[in-house]
Order: sequence, then structure tokens, then C-alpha cells
Amino acid sequence: MELEISIEDLLNKRRVESDRIEFKAGWNPDDIYHSVCAFANDFDNVGGGYILIGVEEKNGVAVRPVKGVDEQEIDKIQKEILGYNNTIIPAYFPKVIIEEVDKKMVMVLWIITGIQRPYKVPEHVTAKKEKKHYYYIRYASNSVHANPEQERELINMTNYAPLDTRPNFDATENDISVALLIDHLNETKSKLAKQVTERGVMAILSDMQLLVGPPEQQYISNAALMMFCEHLDKFFPYTQVEIVRFPDGSIKNPNNFKEFPVIKGSVPMMIKRTMQTLQDMVVEEMVTKVNYQMEAIRRFNYPYQALEEAVVNAFYHRDYLSYQSIMIEIEPELIRIISFPGIDRSIPQRVIEEGERFSSRYYRNKRLGEFLKELDLSEGKSTGIPTIQEELRNNGSPKARFFTDDDRRAVTVEIPIHPDFINKKVDIENEKVDIEPQKVDIRYLKDNYIKRLRTIGVNKSTLEKFDILLNAVELGQIFGRTDVINILDISPTAASKFIGKMCRANVLEAVEGKGKGKYRLSI
Repeated sequence: MELEISIEDLLNKRRVESDRIEFKAGWNPDDIYHSVCAFANDFDNVGGGYILIGVEEKNGVAVRPVKGVDEQEIDKIQKEILGYNNTIIPAYFPKVIIEEVDKKMVMVLWIITGIQRPYKVPEHVTAKKEKKHYYYIRYASNSVHANPEQERELINMTNYAPLDTRPNFDATENDISVALLIDHLNETKSKLAKQVTERGVMAILSDMQLLVGPPEQQYISNAALMMFCEHLDKFFPYTQVEIVRFPDGSIKNPNNFKEFPVIKGSVPMMIKRTMQTLQDMVVEEMVTKVNYQMEAIRRFNYPYQALEEAVVNAFYHRDYLSYQSIMIEIEPELIRIISFPGIDRSIPQRVIEEGERFSSRYYRNKRLGEFLKELDLSEGKSTGIPTIQEELRNNGSPKARFFTDDDRRAVTVEIPIHPDFINKKVDIENEKVDIEPQKVDIRYLKDNYIKRLRTIGVNKSTLEKFDILLNAVELGQIFGRTDVINILDISPTAASKFIGKMCRANVLEAVEGKGKGKYRLSI
């Protein structure tokens, strides 16, 4: 079995919060099983943790080269682990992974949130006499006894199983995209990436703890679908992003609007495509040179990181059983992001209006959140709102505002434009938007398309052909190879090669459900 992320990321406390990682110089079952129990209870809903045995620490930092575990002892320790797992009530079995580090062996215990929590464990698992069991939780970077109030809260947690950790009885192996799975494992530098083809998708999902049920009847979890299913809306209808622009404002002229193609796919795909659309079509930079100052003043109408955090939050906290899209409305003076449901009732209206930090112990899609952390898209621990406000503050922009209705059915985030862009004169190109919206959008995207094509090293002839195609099709228009043959006056073989290059550069994207071999311009 392999780790889902790189062992070096754990040793250097990257991608995973430091208080979710423990270093142990040697095998000390009594102490280690306090932490196993605490990580399995996951009192703060952060996703469990990792214990690295054979690694000394100094001031919280792993000492290199590592001390390691004697290879002769590994089998003995694994047998003892099996026995100690059964001393936990109810029994809990962490994943055991052996990794080679600095030419020595390190044993990793991977503990995810237990589906049967709360758990309790003997204070001394090695004791031969009658053992007294205690609940343990994580407090800062330590595993401690839960007090009576914390015990009651732990027990209440058993009544709630996040949707993403539940099995999906309709999903099959064919619903998991091998390409998306391998891409994710490569991005997180997991050794599992090289094993997908040989071992198969289900074996890898099992190693990633994304299957639910006993070995003889395992089901794919919703989290696996959210991450690796290209057609997530098949299981969760209206899991998509709809973007609409109101050039004059939705109040002043609601009938004048421009709808962008609906964005679908896995959650990471939708986040990436949404941000690509906003970056290409919305985000602008203004540079002002100042006399007697070497550096110019730079600011954006909307800082990218603030928008990304808001978009990621919408997916992270979304109710995937809700038949509602994530809506993004682009107004002249703000961007509005609407998602469902609203903010948890445990957060007072006063705190929402202040818009500084919303702290809740209950996360709707905790497993999905762990994956987003691995991709550096989310930090968890209620840091999303502070990040948005900090990015806006650093950019010189006004604060974002947050709204929810009395029934907490939806949450709206309004990110205001930088004041310097409000009075910016509209240039000739923007004046044409109302007349020829599709053509203007394509011309606006052209430079970005050219950048993408150059990343795969296309020649001048290919760029010229692409320019001809760009003048012949509209944004959102669906076309096939025959259309490309006629537009470019080339052979079928040349058209297939051309389309292949465009797809590799993410300039064209395949369209499902419109017949074989249909494409449109990417956004």
C-alpha cells in the first residue's frame, strides 16, 4: 500500500497541517494509541492525521536523516498493531504504510476520521490487567483525555455522517476517470500514480480510503465521484457553474445580459475552468507610474486569490443534493457568487454581517476538503473568509460582504471592484460588446489562446490556421471535423491532427451528447 501524498510532504509538513502529523522516534504503543484514538475521533473535523514512526523531532521539525525502524522489527510491530487495534472501542484499524526515507524504513500510520466515532482506548494498551478506556481528542498538537463536555459533543457527532463520506450505490468503476485520478496523484506526488494501470482503479481507491463497505461488497464514495468523475451531474444534478454578465447592471437593465457556457465536470475541473473564465474575461490590472518613485502602483479590479477562495468555498460547503447551480453574476461594480445552502445556523447574523471569520466545527464535505487542501486550494479551519478579506485589503479594495436569508437556504458573497476601476473610461472595444458579444469575447480571448498554443510548441502555420478558425466560429458554437476541413480547406487527416493539438492546448474541448467528434472553444 502507498501513501496518497508524498512522504516528503509529511516530513516537511507541507499540504497537511502540522497538528495533524506526529513524529515518533520509536515504537511506543501506549503513547501512539492515544493519538490513533484522537485522530480517529477527529474532534475538530480536520480529517484525521498521520503518525510517522522512526522519525525524531526537534522543536516540531523532523530530524534528518531519520532514525528509522529496524527492518527486523517491522513484522513484529505490525502484528502488535493488529492486536492493539482491537483494544479500541469500537475496533479501529489505521492504514499501515512502510516508506523508505534516507535509506531507512519509516512506518506511517494513516488515521482518517472513523465512521463509528466516538472511540475510546485504554490508557495503557500494553497493560495485562483490566484496562480502563478513555476518549482522546487532539488539542493543539497533543492527544489528551476528553473532558465530560467534550465527550458529550463527541457522542453527538455520531449522528452526522458527511455526504462525501457516504457510499454511492449507483456508481461503478467506469464512472471514475483514470486520467483525472492519475493527474491528481501526480500533482500530490503520490507513488500510487504509477500503479493505477497495473493494479486498477478500485485497488487505488481502496488505498486512498475512498471505498465504503466490507471487502466483499465495496462501494465508491461520493468524495471519489466529486474528485474523479467527469460527469458529476449524473449523480448530483445541477452540480455546475452558471456565469452571467450584466453590462449595465442587473437592476438598471436586467434584460441586457450575456450568459457564458455552463461549466460542468469534477469539482477540481469546475474550479479550474471557472477561475480560467474569470481570469480571461474579468480580471484586469491597472498600472500607474508615480513621479519620484521607482516602482509603479499595481492593483487589480478583482484580486485573483480572493475570487479563487470564494469559488472554492462555494464548492467546499455546497449541498450536493440541492438541485441548484452555483451562480456567478458579474455586475459593473462587483462580482456576486451565490451557492446553496446558506451559512450554518450556529453562526450568528451579527458575525455574518461583520464578514471576518465564520467558525463552525461541522463541515459539510470534510473528505472533499482534504483533497482541496492537498491541491493547495483550501486551508480549512475557517480561514476562507479571512483570506478573502486580506487579499482585498492588500489590493486596496473594499471588504467583501456576505448575506444569507432567514431560512439559511443560500449564501451570497459580493466582492466589490477596486474603486480605481469604477470611473475607468470605456474604450472602443468595450463599446462594441452590446453589438457583437460573441465576436468580442473571442477577440478578447485570442491572446490567451495563443499563449496556450505556444506552451505546446505549435508552429506558425498552425497559428495561422487557428486564426482562420477563430474568425469562423463563435463562442459556444459546436462543430465537428467536417467543419474544420471546410473552414481550413485541409485533408481529414490534417484536420484530426489539428484538432488534437487544439485539445492538448486546452483551446478546444470535446462536447458530450451531441454526437461523436464534436467540439467547441474552451473558455
